[in-house]
Amino acid sequence: MKNESTVIDVPAESSSAMKGSAPLIGVARDHTTNGSGGYKRGLSIFDFLLRLAAIIAASVAAGTMFTSDETLPFFTQFLQFEAGYDDLPTFQFFVIAMSMISGYLLLSLPFSVVTIVRPLATAPRLLLLVLDTAAMAFNMAAASSAAAIGYLAHNGNQNTNWLPICQQFGDFCQKTSGAVVSSFVSVVFFIMLVVLSGVALKRH
Repeated sequence: MKNESTVIDVPAESSSAMKGSAPLIGVARDHTTNGSGGYKRGLSIFDFLLRLAAIIAASVAAGTMFTSDETLPFFTQFLQFEAGYDDLPTFQFFVIAMSMISGYLLLSLPFSVVTIVRPLATAPRLLLLVLDTAAMAFNMAAASSAAAIGYLAHNGNQNTNWLPICQQFGDFCQKTSGAVVSSFVSVVFFIMLVVLSGVALKRH
């Protein structure tokens, strides 16, 4: 008897098919990375715009307070009634603080640009988060102290016999109040910047 055997040829997977699966995985990974980078770049652009808005708010606050001097139209031979920011140490601190905050925001713009160019970089975002938090606290201190003095200027204090001066120095009080409002707007921008940096770092 002859031994009969059947040979079944199983076609091996072609090398081209094996090579074809690898690029698919690579494309999927690149797509995920690009999507994350695009999201973070959008956050960085928004961060840059917020910094520009905060610079305007802080500069307006410092400039308005600095030019808030007012002299009453009547005076005597020995007295001249004048009110200015430099008459109150709190307002002097306000002008210095808001000027420093404006300078810091201006210097922070290059770091914000770095986060736009390199959206996945962590170090610039972390540095901005720490410095923005400190600047926000400094801004809040200046705005709050100036708001307290502004309240006394408008309403006075009967317990200490401090009389309101805004009835006589209306323009002075109007400018100082506008400066305080602008400084609180700057605080709001800082809060948004801190939250934005936190969100970007959390999604890293």
